[in-house]
Amino acid sequence: MKMIDFLKERILFIIISILILIFTSILLGVLKVDFYAIIFIFLINFIGILIYHIYDYFNRKKYYDELINNLKDLDKKYLISDVIDEGSFLESKILYHIINETTKSMKDDISNLRINNKEYREYIELWVHEIKTPIASSKLLIENNKSELTKSIGEEITKVESYIEQALFYARSNALEKDYIINELNLKLVVNKVIRRNSKILIEKKVKIEILDIEKIVYTDSKWLEFILNQIISNSIKYIDNKKMENKIKFYTKKIGENIILHIEDNGIGMNEKDVIKAFEKGYTGENGRRFGKSTGMGLYLCKKLTQKLGLGINLESEINKGTQISIIFPINKMMIFE
Repeated sequence: MKMIDFLKERILFIIISILILIFTSILLGVLKVDFYAIIFIFLINFIGILIYHIYDYFNRKKYYDELINNLKDLDKKYLISDVIDEGSFLESKILYHIINETTKSMKDDISNLRINNKEYREYIELWVHEIKTPIASSKLLIENNKSELTKSIGEEITKVESYIEQALFYARSNALEKDYIINELNLKLVVNKVIRRNSKILIEKKVKIEILDIEKIVYTDSKWLEFILNQIISNSIKYIDNKKMENKIKFYTKKIGENIILHIEDNGIGMNEKDVIKAFEKGYTGENGRRFGKSTGMGLYLCKKLTQKLGLGINLESEINKGTQISIIFPINKMMIFE
């Protein structure tokens, strides 16, 4: 709180006070009061007013400076009500009351929102669990009645299954801290598991898998990592280049400093520079998503969100007609190993 701002706010009151002192001095002079007495009365009143404003300024400055400093030190600014004092002047009491009332209202809204989110997540998880039964039944019927028609139906059911899993992980992503366990993982085993899961469509699309030097130990949650890798592989399959003689997805690692980096590289249709910049944005489908079928724009967004929450990194590089490379960065340090 600056003195100049304080004076600007009080300028009208100060002017009126000085005018009253001048008027009083003139009136006392008309009434034949001794000149020195008039000067004495004027100075006493002027000093009294000055002392009052100086005290009021420092009292308010101390309060507001403390309030601003506390606010700066807080990571969560909305917790200011827990560290603010009521103060000794009227405005501070009003401000204290307003902040406490608004904070209470906000906490009530947050509490209701958390309850609603929890109920929504529980419903989605229950729904996903229930929907697995008819999907499994449909797959069994397709296996027992193989034809070109049931093959096409099977492909669509696989897509439905993928979107259902995406919805489940999206619902869980906001409460990830309660739903993951950091373990020591062999990267090769996790990659192989995801490849086996997608083996049928990889064979159908004639996509070659190349694996080089990925038998590395990393520290993360296996379930969430499998989901991330599955989204990346699904994208690579979705955007293969049918004009090329051979489509492939390559997995390899590099160790840079205290990081192990898993690279997933394909030779698909690639992405333009604009799409690369926005690839991880929520709901962004890009030119490929519009040209090669409907896309939700959620797959890479979820990969980015989940890697951040797991303490991992993710980067994307791509070039039109040459392919796309996604890199997942696993930090390996003493703290991570200890945990």
